[in-house]
Amino acid sequence: MTTVDLNQLSLNEFTAKNDPAQHCRATFPLLGAHGTQQSATVYIELEPGKSLGRHTDSAEELLLVLEGEVEATVGNEKGLLSKGQIALVPRLEPHDLRNTGQGTARILGFFGGANNIVATFDEVWLPTNSNVVDTAQA
Repeated sequence: MTTVDLNQLSLNEFTAKNDPAQHCRATFPLLGAHGTQQSATVYIELEPGKSLGRHTDSAEELLLVLEGEVEATVGNEKGLLSKGQIALVPRLEPHDLRNTGQGTARILGFFGGANNIVATFDEVWLPTNSNVVDTAQA
């Protein structure tokens, strides 16, 4: 059995090269490199006022808010999500998350139908100096 403790994750810190408000801590707790066959996960933390940044993913995603409040933008739609709420993001649909609450927002994303994910952001991330996150390269 493969398990992950979300409370013990080592997170990577990212900031957009041209937008300091686009800042997160994140990691992929489960994906193909860990043995998944048809799914993957991403764990994200956003501080108040910070956003993940507009991007697309190579697979459909479900976003579950574990803690906090976020404004989710999926395509042209915006909505508020809080603890225990889920949003569906279709494959290759532009989307973003912004922390609208007072504390750290914690979000778990579930990707179906793929064990490796390619996310393409509008902005370039630091420290990677790239706008693409490809979990197969991790």
